[in-house]
Amino acid sequence: MTDPPSTTTLRAATRRSPLAIWQAEHVRALLQLAHPGLTVELVGLETEGDQRLDVAISAIGGKGVFAKEVQQAVLAGRADFAVHSAKDLPAVTVDGLTLASVPPRGDARDALVGATLQALPHGATVATGSQRRRAQLARVRPDLVFAELRGNMASRLSKVPDGGAIVVAAAAFQRLGLDRHLTQVFEVREMIPQVGQGALAIECRKDDQTTINVLAAIEHQPSRRLVDTERAFLAELGGDCDLPAGAHARFDGVRDDGILILDAFLASDGTAAARFQSHRASGEDPESLGTSVARHLRAALGPT
Repeated sequence: MTDPPSTTTLRAATRRSPLAIWQAEHVRALLQLAHPGLTVELVGLETEGDQRLDVAISAIGGKGVFAKEVQQAVLAGRADFAVHSAKDLPAVTVDGLTLASVPPRGDARDALVGATLQALPHGATVATGSQRRRAQLARVRPDLVFAELRGNMASRLSKVPDGGAIVVAAAAFQRLGLDRHLTQVFEVREMIPQVGQGALAIECRKDDQTTINVLAAIEHQPSRRLVDTERAFLAELGGDCDLPAGAHARFDGVRDDGILILDAFLASDGTAAARFQSHRASGEDPESLGTSVARHLRAALGPT
């Protein structure tokens, strides 16, 4: 428990999807546990990514479209802070905002719903809009056919192709109580996750020291170091969440305050014919480790 905040009510901006509401309510519970008496009101918003379900994410600006309107609500003063899925947040922080808190991270892994990878028949359809996921699956199963996948987690269950599968973030299904539908959860060595996957990212105005102090109470420093390492990797590559690239940071050994290990890859595209490079490195400083791995992979891959 920390000292009580000087304000008793804060407004949290969030998307209106069931998963986003779960995340915002989870953050509210953490804050109220840390600051008894604090009231957190949810400000639900529809983003462009939520509204344009008929268009691929890459065609409307990448996954940043899930964050833009929520961030704007904070910048305009309609909310005090925003709760994001860290994987949907561009790696370069918007002017005027700060990444104030990263709570304890959930499961970072990817999963299949519908069938295991081994059980999928030759030429089966796998639905995922992620170039990262396509690039990695195509290396193992070049026979697979890929289809776009949009919508909230519950609606995605109705979009499992006949004889095929969809790819999801394991944490999303776990948080919504849908994990019984997960057919196969990939280990990181089998599929490197998206930057920040499984983590929450809480932003507020850079000049709002009161809110920064309140949010600091739910910061989980080990999770923050891991997310910062991965975000530094993505920032060096250009900050686009929709790149055919992935990165996963972990600690070397059982201690969560020591040497960081970063596994990452970069591909030229999301097809079986893509040029593909992977790399592992270790270090103590999140920014320098993430940056150096990104530079190594970009140089090894060559022009895209």
